[in-house]
Amino acid sequence: MQTVNVLVGGPVAQLPPDWQHLPGEWVGVDRGALHLIDTGIRPLFVVGDFDSLTPAELQRVEEAVSDRHYAKPEKDDTDTELALWLTFHDYHAESVRVLGISGGRMDHFLSNLLLPTQPRFAPYLAKLEYLDRQNHVLFLADGTRQLQPDAAYRYLGVVALGATQALTIRGAKYPLTDWSSDYPYSFASNEFLGDHPVTVSVNRGIIALIYSKDRVGQTQDN
Repeated sequence: MQTVNVLVGGPVAQLPPDWQHLPGEWVGVDRGALHLIDTGIRPLFVVGDFDSLTPAELQRVEEAVSDRHYAKPEKDDTDTELALWLTFHDYHAESVRVLGISGGRMDHFLSNLLLPTQPRFAPYLAKLEYLDRQNHVLFLADGTRQLQPDAAYRYLGVVALGATQALTIRGAKYPLTDWSSDYPYSFASNEFLGDHPVTVSVNRGIIALIYSKDRVGQTQDN
């Protein structure tokens, strides 16, 4: 299986424009399953405790999707964690794009942002990305990744999600050499230099690479 889009239950207003037309199969997570059905997309499978749905809404999901994975509200894994594990481990996706993780509750967002630091997801980090209206997030662990400029995004954030050794940024407006730390840190608002790629490397650590843009650009002085 190639690309799978996983729609979780964050605010619809934070989804990228025309998200429905992204290539690949779809997976619905909790209320994300209902959003897919309302848009006319039949998900490959749905997963969650579905505590954000009314009984009538859950019935609509059950009538539309035959492959359903139910979870108890009292569980160790979040619905998103369950969905990603199933998508990678059981359905063998070659790449996974997660939507609907931003906006709404901060604890949910942080859980999703830190999910790649879990050892069980380590084999899949190069295949995982997050996408919303203003951000496109990739991940890097113990190695090197070259990032191409994208005209849709002005900024590049490089975020250490934990202890980091020898983080280096080359080819960006603000380079960095052999930076190490025992705590998380965000190098925000870096930029590409024209059409030149940026290379990020790290000897040890998990890095979020965040393409981003402002919601409304500044057009005049304050």
